[in-house]
Amino acid sequence: MESRREFLKKTGRGALYTSALATAPSLLANSRQTGKKQEGKPFHIGIIGAENSHTIGFGEMFNIEKRFPGMELNYVWGETEEFARRAMEKGNIPNMVKDPLEMLGKIDALIVDHRHARYHLEAARPFVLEGIPTFIDKPFCYRVSEGEEFLSMARKVGTPVTSYSSIRQTDGMFDIKEQLPSLGEFNQIVSYGPADMDSQYGGIFFYGVHIVEPMLLLFGARVLKVRITRQNANATASLVFGDGKLATLIFKNLSYGWETFIESESGVIQLRPGVEESDPVRGYREMVEMFKTGREPRSHQSILAGIAVLEALEKSVATGDWVEVYQVA
Repeated sequence: MESRREFLKKTGRGALYTSALATAPSLLANSRQTGKKQEGKPFHIGIIGAENSHTIGFGEMFNIEKRFPGMELNYVWGETEEFARRAMEKGNIPNMVKDPLEMLGKIDALIVDHRHARYHLEAARPFVLEGIPTFIDKPFCYRVSEGEEFLSMARKVGTPVTSYSSIRQTDGMFDIKEQLPSLGEFNQIVSYGPADMDSQYGGIFFYGVHIVEPMLLLFGARVLKVRITRQNANATASLVFGDGKLATLIFKNLSYGWETFIESESGVIQLRPGVEESDPVRGYREMVEMFKTGREPRSHQSILAGIAVLEALEKSVATGDWVEVYQVA
């Protein structure tokens, strides 16, 4: 099975994407970080979590390929020393810390990259309280109530924070969003993507975020209720939107990739981008821009809406019943 990073490279050349236009960015005036770096000085980044292959990818991007000149991934903390040393070797990351707090005062931005979302917010909190811009890899968190409290804290202290699925945050997704008005009326949506209800890293949360976030961004964040139907390893989900649209998610377990179809007056249409993906991809560019300027690429509400849907889906996995989705204010 190809990695998600390899899939993104391929889709960037014109294959399939599904998602939508991100919400209007906001600028947080954080006097402790935004605009603090002197021109020409290296920008130091730290990362918490090394079990995920993404950590090596970040090291390759910043330190080996040097896609963002002046930006360096300097510190890594790993769940085990073996994970950390592997990331250091393959990502050319020079420093390992035994305690993430050792990075305080040494970094200008933070990436949190645990496999299980339940560990993300606790790891990020002391850095956000110190005004360090923070990108939290998908999913943002494991419980929407914890996410609301965390983002409220981030707003109060004025620290920019964001999180998103890499399948969501692409030029192709923005292009698909722009195409939708020209496709006419539609109410039925079918979307395919890999997911594992039994993943040790949060079940539906772990890969389900890559199908849920594009779905919400493309068709609206107000999902009223969800239901999982499951037969052994096979599973589908139904989503009822507030405007009456009905979406069916089909969770792949034999193949990779993401595809979305709508039923319009002219028949069933597969949604495809009409642009090639930029390099570096949009998600990485927007992360770096937030680190430098404090400008968040999406609203906090949109982040939490996806977590609310995932949490409802998780409950339905256990019961098979319809579950109402918590409506984020």
